[in-house]
Amino acid sequence: MKNRIIRAVAGTFILISLLLAIYVSINWLWFTAFVGANLLQSSLTKWCLMEDLLTKLGVKD
Repeated sequence: MKNRIIRAVAGTFILISLLLAIYVSINWLWFTAFVGANLLQSSLTKWCLMEDLLTKLGVKD
């Protein structure tokens, strides 16, 4: 369940930031890059802050 939530949040952040980049300011692409970099970092280090937060909130695997 945690993996599904993490993927859903990351995908939502990316889509929202892309829409904001189109309609508000191109600088929102920095947020898109930040989300992508965090996804890459978590795949390399096997540590994800969102997973830790979800665990503390009581979300089961």
